[in-house]
Amino acid sequence: MNTFTALHVVISVTGIVSGLVVMWGMLVRRRLDRWTAVFLATTAATSVTGFLFPFQGFTPAIGVGIISLVVLAVALLARYAGHLAGAWRWIYVVTASVALYFNVFVLVVQLFRRVPALKTLAPTQSEPPFAVIQFIVLALFVVLAIAASIRFRVAPDNAKLFTSATTRWTSSSTS
Repeated sequence: MNTFTALHVVISVTGIVSGLVVMWGMLVRRRLDRWTAVFLATTAATSVTGFLFPFQGFTPAIGVGIISLVVLAVALLARYAGHLAGAWRWIYVVTASVALYFNVFVLVVQLFRRVPALKTLAPTQSEPPFAVIQFIVLALFVVLAIAASIRFRVAPDNAKLFTSATTRWTSSSTS
């Protein structure tokens, strides 16, 4: 079980780091396709592996995992089936942001459970320090999601740009 837990943590951290890179990409108007694939795959793997721990009844973690998988399904649909066209662009930005938020939310929960100084501040996670940190994280992700929704635009495919520019150049030079 220790090895499985370590693997789950590595997958989760990879999902968070790659998700932060993808979020940065959206804010600076870059698609970052490979990072996106890593983010979506590891975030889905985090949720799936979370269900493989010994079942001890329905918990908030299971609820977050279920919601995360639904959100990820919509993000995958928007990204790969909708090709970020039209409304799929903002749907992708919002669902990817929510999926990343869920990962960070769980990270904060785990930090308050496992880091002694944080556990002392909020031993039951119902104390104000825990609530304040989670509120700050939520507010940050709301701002990031709104900013990314406004800023992220899908750049035209470079091959299409090259082809159309070449076509215009050759037709104007032959006239």
